Amino acid sequence: MTGASAPLRLGIVGAGGFATFVAGAVRDLASVRVTAVADADRTRVDRLAGVLSARPSADWRALLTDDEVDAVVVATPPATHAEIALAALRAGRPVFCEKPLATDEADAAAVRDLAARSGLVLVVDHVLRYNPILRAIERLRDPLLGPVQRFAFENDASDEDLGPEHWFWDERVSGGIFVEHGVHFFDAAYALIGNVPDTVQGMVARRPGTEIVDLAVATSHHPGGALATFAHGFSHAGRCERQLMRIDFGAVEARVSGWIPVHAVLEGWTDERGAALVDGLPVRAAQLLAVDGYRLGIRDRIHVTVDRNAGSEMARARGLERRLPHRIRIVIHLGGEQAKQRVYAESVRAAMNDLVTCTRTGATPAAGAYEGWTAVAVASAARRSARQRRTVDVGPLTGSLTGLPHQRPSATVSPAEESVK
Repeated sequence: MTGASAPLRLGIVGAGGFATFVAGAVRDLASVRVTAVADADRTRVDRLAGVLSARPSADWRALLTDDEVDAVVVATPPATHAEIALAALRAGRPVFCEKPLATDEADAAAVRDLAARSGLVLVVDHVLRYNPILRAIERLRDPLLGPVQRFAFENDASDEDLGPEHWFWDERVSGGIFVEHGVHFFDAAYALIGNVPDTVQGMVARRPGTEIVDLAVATSHHPGGALATFAHGFSHAGRCERQLMRIDFGAVEARVSGWIPVHAVLEGWTDERGAALVDGLPVRAAQLLAVDGYRLGIRDRIHVTVDRNAGSEMARARGLERRLPHRIRIVIHLGGEQAKQRVYAESVRAAMNDLVTCTRTGATPAAGAYEGWTAVAVASAARRSARQRRTVDVGPLTGSLTGLPHQRPSATVSPAEESVK
């Protein structure tokens, strides 16, 4: 193991497209250095190892005990994630694992438990937790927005690069759409609502004339009454892709564009304290959007409009009266659609930085083994519901974080979070 100030030496298991993307995203992160790459495909592993000046190997198990590997990056198809992550933890290596953590909840729980017992850090590549827009919305929830009433995400994604032979369509390999892709959004709902759901209902549709499931929809109920809906369709031409996340806080609505969020508009009504907070956001944009390891672009910005006394002072909803005389609009811009790859890469960079920081300090990662397990458990429940054609209990996740087994420790409040209160 290297010293505390030396780069964490990474061994990457897998040499495909995602491994190449991760390696590129973290290449100039001074706290890490890729030293080894393993893949059974010699052409791929030699190519990636050559680009990175790393040692190639056809044996991923040997990589786990390599004296020049301090931490392991799992960048293989989903069905192998749990096996490799478990082996890496047993070998005493922290893990950076591509989502999902596993393709079923039992395997995800096994990884969660071993990570907890070993004391080793495991970060799951839930990039939405490292996105500045969603981080900003989280920071604004308590001082301005209030609790989430409804969360909705619609993903009309492309299947142009997913031929019928691609492993994505094989549920034994990918876990299916709910697990392979849906974990991002089940996890985002958990982060924004503040608790995990107790029940979920899922439904799927097949491509006409085939057994390929290319459309999946789920609705989950969260303790406290929030509802979350998710729709994932891998059935569009690339130019016809559309993604929209809508978060209803009651008096304020947030609309977030892109499955990698690149633009958001928050509109609604607030009181004098909220209006004053919004007025001050542009000068504190860097603090509000701060994510350790993520480098904001020079054009990333926050623009606000406060229309004071735009309505009568009192308003009533859900049987409660509130003072809401001021109309507000907050626009968060990370460069738009053309910045998607940069924002994606920076979010991966931030997730890797989280692995390094937590390994060195003992802190709890934003997207750790606990979050990886909960996302897979909810996704698995949605998959089970679709098969059984009924609403199902999520299971051991029922309730909020308080009192849950294997509960995630509370994270320390960052200076950026304090600054918006």
